[in-house]
Amino acid sequence: MSKKSNRFSPEVRERAVRMVLEHRSEYPSLWATIESIAPKIGCAPQTLNDWVRQHEVDEGTRDGISSDERARIKELERENKELRKANEILKLASAFFAQAELDRRLKS
Repeated sequence: MSKKSNRFSPEVRERAVRMVLEHRSEYPSLWATIESIAPKIGCAPQTLNDWVRQHEVDEGTRDGISSDERARIKELERENKELRKANEILKLASAFFAQAELDRRLKS
């Protein structure tokens, strides 16, 4: 999975979505509205469409994972990864010290 660059600030995204929602009634379809506004923002229409869809999810008008839930999942995955690393280190250390204890007993 490639990492997306955040070329647009959250403020610009919010403004663009607000523009789409405000001007929706002036166009025959949502896509026509998006195609009209996207060049003004300087983004691709599909990008603006993604922002609008995510806004709808966050507002509860569309099914999906909200931005807050997505951030929480990402944080939990990061924490899980760190805990797995720490657990692996502890396993290796435990095995090392157990072997050292066995060697010490054999030499005595």
